[in-house]
Amino acid sequence: QVRLVESGGGVMQAGESLRLFCVGTGVSGSLFAISTMGWYRQAPGKQRELVASITSDGYTNYADSAKGRFTISRDNGKNTVYLQMNSLKPEDTAVYSCNLATATYDWWGRGTQVTVSS
Repeated sequence: QVRLVESGGGVMQAGESLRLFCVGTGVSGSLFAISTMGWYRQAPGKQRELVASITSDGYTNYADSAKGRFTISRDNGKNTVYLQMNSLKPEDTAVYSCNLATATYDWWGRGTQVTVSS
């Protein structure tokens, strides 16, 4: 059974940095390596939105709100995807979830809460 487990969330002050982790379990290394991994977030009362994604060959895509502040990366040997978040803002407050997508199916983690106070 594929599971994605996020960690690293917390309560931060504006301007601080935070690194999120997402580990895939129950998924083969080869499947993880060919998957597109994404970080999404959902703030209270808002729809879930894509924050950043990274393809199997390392191509990255960022939401405008994340460009220049967030960096997504992956370690296929550890079945892990990271989200480095710098210069945090109160509007970054949300539940951050990771997604593993293949051509035929995708999986979601339960998320980790990030709260940024001003």
